[in-house]
Amino acid sequence: MTKCNSQITTLFIILALACAVVPAFSIEESEAKSVWDTCVVKITPKCALDIIAVVFENATISDSCCHELVQERKVCHDTLIKYIADRPTLIAQETQYLKKRDDLWNRCISISTTA
Repeated sequence: MTKCNSQITTLFIILALACAVVPAFSIEESEAKSVWDTCVVKITPKCALDIIAVVFENATISDSCCHELVQERKVCHDTLIKYIADRPTLIAQETQYLKKRDDLWNRCISISTTA
């Protein structure tokens, strides 16, 4: 139970930070809000945590979370992962994280098209 609460808290912190910084990606403010609103409704907190764990750790992802990721859209996935990877403590490995982000996206697309 504590681990779940900790993960949910971490997710909300990440989401709040990403929401605050999305306009920094050269997206108009109204467009950033639209992208954010679209992203939030298409993915469960558990799958969001799983996606983060795949990219920033060495976790695996379920097929159902892959389907959610594809529904979230690539722009959401790319923007949120790029924001996290740009953190000072992670920036040294940003290239690795962005490759894992793209690999995850390609894997999930292949799963979604075969289902």
